[in-house]
Amino acid sequence: MLNGKTRKRTEKQLTAADILGNPDYLAMSYGGYRKKTRDIQPTIPQLKEDMKIMSAMGVRILRTYNVQLQQAPNLLKAISELKTEDPAFEMYVMLGAWIDCKNAWTDKVPNHEVESEHNAGEIERAVALANQYPDIVKIVAVGNEAMVHWATSYFVRPGVILKWVNHLQDLKKKGLLPKSLWITSSDDFSSWGGGDPAYHTEDLNKLIRAVDYISMHTYPMHNSHYNPAFWLVPENEYDWSDRDKIESGMQRALNFAIYQYRNVKNYMKSLGANKPVHIGETGWATISNEHYGADGSKAADEYKSGRYFQLIRDWSNKEKVSCFYFEAFDEPWKDANNPLGSENHFGLINIDGQAKYAIWDFVDKGIFKGLTRDGKPITKTYNGSEEELLVDVHVPPRNEDISINY
Repeated sequence: MLNGKTRKRTEKQLTAADILGNPDYLAMSYGGYRKKTRDIQPTIPQLKEDMKIMSAMGVRILRTYNVQLQQAPNLLKAISELKTEDPAFEMYVMLGAWIDCKNAWTDKVPNHEVESEHNAGEIERAVALANQYPDIVKIVAVGNEAMVHWATSYFVRPGVILKWVNHLQDLKKKGLLPKSLWITSSDDFSSWGGGDPAYHTEDLNKLIRAVDYISMHTYPMHNSHYNPAFWLVPENEYDWSDRDKIESGMQRALNFAIYQYRNVKNYMKSLGANKPVHIGETGWATISNEHYGADGSKAADEYKSGRYFQLIRDWSNKEKVSCFYFEAFDEPWKDANNPLGSENHFGLINIDGQAKYAIWDFVDKGIFKGLTRDGKPITKTYNGSEEELLVDVHVPPRNEDISINY
């Protein structure tokens, strides 16, 4: 029998406006791919398994990235089936539509001034799914990091994103999409005007006015290499304990993310706009044999990842900012030829179904009791030994060490 609170929720169809910025509806980025190739799609039972795990963690909003493959349609079907099996089950989706430039991901030179001919079909599929599952799809995001210039393989100009955002907003006005559906684009903080003035174009300004909210990305971990001033141990901390140096570095990382968030908000306000701003992506890898590992910025490990997760969750919940944390589970396809590459290791749960340090306390509290991933119960990495975990943790470089480590 449903309790009063659950009955109230099921009777009233919640909207994006209700759930975004609501700490009772935690957000997460989700793929669910288990293998080194996306040719092997997660099955409906596997998707249901993951939904139950994330629901136990308090996650109620998922972000997907494209509707070119079967993952997103299958995910919506899996959630729909779970809701039929248990009317109290809640899970909503920010549905991503992938946007590319002409010649993206081909042997031809990408043409960033012209969009891909595949974009129209991607938007059409997203519209169809939003209409098929209006009780689940509450947001459509046009593009993922599709405007930022370092996405050299595929980025487009803001006018392309604006065109499709306006198209979707027009469909809402005509009653061809739910009027409460929110439309956005999910992109790097700089793409939203929070950084390099080169992004401050009239099309971006129009886009900010056209979206229902801004979904911005911030990655202090990546910046520990590309923009390391905030990350390096300052001279006045040289005599601190290793643990204190690490904690201070993580506090600076949090402040770095907040700074980028506020820069986006300030740029938006400078235009006279007043839209909600939420974090569409942020995260911290637990393994790296590249820029972020022991031979680089020394950022990637489970301890620092766990601290960042705790810090950004606490801040975003307090500020009522939705944070689509990247990501729920490790996905080995992302850098299939380099198993120790950081892109494979952003998950809170690894490919063997082990909860990483960030959520050890969830295991301790028994929230995963009776739940499995691919038949395996959710256990702790490092056998739950913090002493063993700390062996793999390195102190951030000092200012004077920068020439050695970079």
